[in-house]
Amino acid sequence: MNHSVMNTVRLFGAGLRALLVLTLVTGVLYPLLVTGVAQGLFHDKANGSEIAAHGKVVGSSLIGQSYDLPLKKGQQTPDPDLRWFQGRPANGLGDNSLNTRYDLLLSGATNLSADSKDLLQQVKDAKAAVIRNNSVPGYTVKPSQVPADAVTSSGSGLDPHISPRYAEIQVHRVAERNGLSVAQVEKLVKDKTEGRTAGFIGEPRVNVLELNVALKELGTQH
Repeated sequence: MNHSVMNTVRLFGAGLRALLVLTLVTGVLYPLLVTGVAQGLFHDKANGSEIAAHGKVVGSSLIGQSYDLPLKKGQQTPDPDLRWFQGRPANGLGDNSLNTRYDLLLSGATNLSADSKDLLQQVKDAKAAVIRNNSVPGYTVKPSQVPADAVTSSGSGLDPHISPRYAEIQVHRVAERNGLSVAQVEKLVKDKTEGRTAGFIGEPRVNVLELNVALKELGTQH
């Protein structure tokens, strides 16, 4: 065997050994280490910040979901189930989006400009629906009470939170639909309201899924 062939075999052997070592380190040991640390120190976050109710995972605290009635014959868009607190509109990327009802195929904003006639009509329609759906005998929602997050989607279209103000205007409707007192539902909202992160980042907010899980538990107890 000449020198050239031996040199080639030696280089091939060195490359193969390097491949096996790097595969073991970066493909096996490192992922196991990172997974172990994540599961040990950040178990909840590493598994998707899941929320469980009665031993069953019902969603993630990071992703919004819809609370709608089953589609009726001929319906394109389901009606909201007004027993539950409702989240922000989930317009996704508009009518051509695959993500129009929190379907997790993609995310994004509407991409409509602030002076878009389509956006203005969406906001107008959403505001009218919020007023109509949340006005019950003895309590009427005024247009000035409707906050921006009640009529606009978030940048991702998947925001799991609403403002305390939006939660508060839903209280009377939720109480009536579930046979609860207004005071009981107001306390739920107060208990589930999160303050600003670190005391100064962002705005106070309410996680809709966590709020509805607590509402269901309260209704069961009631």
